[in-house]
Amino acid sequence: MLDPNFIFNNKELVKEKLSNKKYILDYDKFSKLYLLRKKAIQNLEELKGKLNQFNKKITQEKRKPSSVELEEIKGFSNQSKEAEKNKKKVEVDLNQMLLEIPNLHDDSVPKGENELSNIEVRKIGTIKKYDFKILDHTTIGKNLNLFDLEVAAKITGTRFNLYRGLGAKLERALINFMLDEHGKEDYIEIFPPFICNKESFIGTGNLPKFEEDLFKISGTDNYLIPTAEVPLTNIHSNEILDSSVLPIKYVAYSACFRSEAGSYGKDVKGLIRQHQFNKIELVKITDEFSSFEELEKLTSNACSILDKLELPYRVVTLCSGDTSFSSAKTYDIEVWIPSENKYREISSCSNFCSFQARRANIKYKVDNKTNFAHTLNGSGLAVGRTFVAILENFQNPDGTVTVPKALRPYLNNIEIIS
Repeated sequence: MLDPNFIFNNKELVKEKLSNKKYILDYDKFSKLYLLRKKAIQNLEELKGKLNQFNKKITQEKRKPSSVELEEIKGFSNQSKEAEKNKKKVEVDLNQMLLEIPNLHDDSVPKGENELSNIEVRKIGTIKKYDFKILDHTTIGKNLNLFDLEVAAKITGTRFNLYRGLGAKLERALINFMLDEHGKEDYIEIFPPFICNKESFIGTGNLPKFEEDLFKISGTDNYLIPTAEVPLTNIHSNEILDSSVLPIKYVAYSACFRSEAGSYGKDVKGLIRQHQFNKIELVKITDEFSSFEELEKLTSNACSILDKLELPYRVVTLCSGDTSFSSAKTYDIEVWIPSENKYREISSCSNFCSFQARRANIKYKVDNKTNFAHTLNGSGLAVGRTFVAILENFQNPDGTVTVPKALRPYLNNIEIIS
């Protein structure tokens, strides 16, 4: 959530940056609500001030109020209650509008409409040249009996998967490998709930705008999480942290659940876009001064997994029009997928500045002054897409798959999947 005072006092800057993220702000509506709230607060304070002065005068005179004075007190009290109701109503309306307004992009973010304006930061690793006909991960998985999309569809429906045998072990090995590697960088491991309440989703910016992307638990205000970002960020909701504990660094494995609304017909084959998938999430809570430095470190931590697995990838800075609703700046990490002859997103690492912290009420204290914290997150990595990248990049002419050296200790030192 943006600071309403900042919006009101920086009209042109806010409108320009929001338009860069393809959002048109109804500034007249916002200003009307903002000024109504300001007037309601002033009115309430005036009435409370009059009531306090009245009571103070009677107390100082050490007497009981007369019947006429009691009526006046009652009148002030009733007016105050009515003013309080009016203030709350205006605040609800203003807050509802604020929840729909995206975060402002950072000045370092390139302007652009879509992914065509994203800027490549660096490219790591060598793309292999194959002297045999390469197979896609779906074919490899079927030939080696690693997963079964058809059985999953029978049990549940499309866009679900069932891992089996070495496929299940490889998925589990990747989860453990990633958790262990991030643990070496002092991320505190969390095993969070996979269901969170409405307030937690509002805190991270998933609600109210993106409800159609979520799976809601019938009869409740709870939802299945689309990423562990939701529970991890909200660990410190409604808290004031001491600055000495910052930055706080969490890592968690979770299953992730997404309705994939609006993606009909897109990536329907294989494991790229599923309703349920596994992911390792990195979350940081920092002060306002170090968050962009911490974003660089978090992105590097996510990249290190691909480095150790010897998978080629690139890092790109998302342009304003491709940056998400809540993010101020995002780096996408994209792994090379040979069968598609292109890079595919495997992690998005973002700095949300104080946007989520305002919504979740996460503050920190330094020198007896409280400020809203800054929050960051990124996949470290999407496990299913790492699984895909390994099958395709390490495939052999005989149809087998070589296990990356760093992963072998997690697979009983198996070198070849056959």
